[in-house]
Amino acid sequence: MDCLFCSIAAGEIPAKTVYEDDLVMAFHDIAPAAPVHILLIPKPHIPSAAALTERDGDLVGHIFAVIARLAKEYELEEGFRVVSNVGALAGQSVPHLHFHLLSGRALAWPPG
Repeated sequence: MDCLFCSIAAGEIPAKTVYEDDLVMAFHDIAPAAPVHILLIPKPHIPSAAALTERDGDLVGHIFAVIARLAKEYELEEGFRVVSNVGALAGQSVPHLHFHLLSGRALAWPPG
């Protein structure tokens, strides 16, 4: 499989990692869209949120617990956004489930 995020999770491609455990890896985005822009990926390959099933509930719950932990560590109490794009039309550029943790500036709504 030729997946950028799988290669990062395997340590084959370097990343500015801020969190890692057996299931999840979090690292700084190389093209940040906000002063704080961290990507969180599950280590198992899942193409996108559209491929999730009930079996993935514990994994997704763990990812969101890591997001909460990072929000505290980065002192994002004024607010942050969590985004997961699905498909090219929505802006998904890497076909591996990932969540963007964004903060550090006012974030407009609606996005896009």
